[in-house]
Amino acid sequence: MSLSIGIVGLPNVGKSTLFKTLTKKQVLIANYPFATIDPNVGVVLVPDERIDKLAEFSKSAKKIYATVDFVDIAGLVKGASEGEGLGNKFLANIRETDAIVYVLRAFHNADIINTQTEVNPLADKEILDVELILKDLETVNKRFDGLAGDVRAGKKDAVKESAVLAKAKELLTQQKILVDQAWTDDETEILKTYQLLTFKPRLYLLNGKPEEMKVELPNSLVMDIATEADTDGLSAQERKELGLPELSGLDILIKKSYELLGLQTFLTTGETETRAWTIHKGDKAPQAAGVIHSDFEQKFVKAEVVFWEELLKAGSYAKARETGKIRTEGKEYVVKDGDVIEFKHG
Repeated sequence: MSLSIGIVGLPNVGKSTLFKTLTKKQVLIANYPFATIDPNVGVVLVPDERIDKLAEFSKSAKKIYATVDFVDIAGLVKGASEGEGLGNKFLANIRETDAIVYVLRAFHNADIINTQTEVNPLADKEILDVELILKDLETVNKRFDGLAGDVRAGKKDAVKESAVLAKAKELLTQQKILVDQAWTDDETEILKTYQLLTFKPRLYLLNGKPEEMKVELPNSLVMDIATEADTDGLSAQERKELGLPELSGLDILIKKSYELLGLQTFLTTGETETRAWTIHKGDKAPQAAGVIHSDFEQKFVKAEVVFWEELLKAGSYAKARETGKIRTEGKEYVVKDGDVIEFKHG
């Protein structure tokens, strides 16, 4: 399972610089609106010291980290839904992402063109909210109209779906973000099928220095993207020597994205490879096995589990087994972040 995140923002707020720094991918960065036209997609490795240490422990031939796909699209402006700027058609490129990061300008730099009259992250957020809401209304209205015939015919599934769409349409018309509203499990399952933009979890990245911050937002992260770009590639020790936090803002962004989506990692290790596998918090052993191969979930027998630090402390699998650190778990075992697992299947 690969995590996918869409990056949205107004023009010239630092989106493309963020993307380039994240992915080490050369993209067009220019000091004028709409420098990004086609969506940029890049795969980013999730930093994980556990992989490095376990690979050394097992003398693994290769290391495979968890990954995050970042999708950068053209900058939006107020009125994009009505054709302003480059319009809002590019929003379709982030429909399949799991979450959305709003990049909001909080820095003051007269040399970088601001398409707004002032630096106001909250006002910029409202513009983005409205454009995503209007795009979702297009989707909801189209599907709602398409169900009309089946609803008139009294088809139960269509009637149920139409009721959920009517609720979503009413909320969107009130300019409300759908992910912030209350939904039943059945309603949630229906809404997920539409890949609505305002039904995705969101993280707000305030681009600027801490001393420039005058607003607070939930699920937010303050990051000076320009500094991140300048210090990209420094080791933890080098960052420490320069008085920078050990974890870069980019590492924190990735970790926060995992938390936002309720994801965690279990590990497998051996001579062939050491690998991180992404699952949802609360997943049980058979579901985790299914991430490796779908047959493993269906034919699951048991799991041999040891926490990664306990395995390293033991010094070998034999010693870990001898000291009772390796446990045999069944179908009801809830996998924990950092578990090293070997699955037995039929």
